[in-house]
Amino acid sequence: MRNDKKQLYSGNELLWMFERMSLEILEKSKGLKNLSIVGVRTRGVYVAKRIHSIIERLTGKNLDFGIIDITLYRDDLSIGTHQPVVKSTEINFNIDDRVVILVDDVIYTGRTTRAAIESIFDLGRPKAVRLAVLIDRGHRELPVQPDFVGKVIPTSRKERIYVRLKETDGVDEILIGAV
Repeated sequence: MRNDKKQLYSGNELLWMFERMSLEILEKSKGLKNLSIVGVRTRGVYVAKRIHSIIERLTGKNLDFGIIDITLYRDDLSIGTHQPVVKSTEINFNIDDRVVILVDDVIYTGRTTRAAIESIFDLGRPKAVRLAVLIDRGHRELPVQPDFVGKVIPTSRKERIYVRLKETDGVDEILIGAV
């Protein structure tokens, strides 16, 4: 793996993405009634927390927040030789008839999103599931499209998007580099 990565967006630019996405979610959701934010482990949780915080700040209202772990729903478990590490799903509210905003950092093939939707439906029957991603890099293998996107960054399959967040990496930035 090569270490040459190019910064595409810095911290201030990420703040604008989070603000805009939060406003779009509010606008398209027509209020907060039955709205929940659910982050996909790992970096999707931090993106979701930021969006959740902005929406609560803008509206002054509490909003349900949850975390989903998709490890056991992945379709590549039988391919790898390593033992998967299963973390907890933390959804402490009934998702039946809720509008769930499913949040992840990057969408690529759509397989992670498929796994997350399956895990949500194992918990109940939401009214709707809407997908919010910080970065859409293309190359879908499944018919999955995000409803809310921070930025679309066309990539080749030989490139990778690196989302670095203060919570996990000590800095907010988006990089692109070779796989």
